[in-house]
Amino acid sequence: MSQSPAHSPPPPVAESFRCEVSRADGTATVHILGALDLATAPVLDAQLAELRDAGCRRLILDLRGLDFIDSTGLRCILRYDADARQDGFSIALIQGPPAVQRVFVLTRTTEHLPFIDP
Repeated sequence: MSQSPAHSPPPPVAESFRCEVSRADGTATVHILGALDLATAPVLDAQLAELRDAGCRRLILDLRGLDFIDSTGLRCILRYDADARQDGFSIALIQGPPAVQRVFVLTRTTEHLPFIDP
């Protein structure tokens, strides 16, 4: 019995999503690459928690490498923004491509999140 051609499976999370971190003077810039969604938000969360635990006082999330963000990814970013306001560290975001930025516009979170120029 022959099988019809199947679609190739999606790449594993490790290949399709990653965070590249650069650090200087208590600031960590996290370049987020790929799709930030239900499957990958825990990876970002763990990376940000690790940086906070390491004493980083300022986190910059560079969204320019994102292809996609869903509500889970947005919720992760909003949680760290709220934590920053309460815990005395700062967070800033560099705008993503139009499809990603549209999520922030539609949810009206651009008015509340600290977006900066690169």
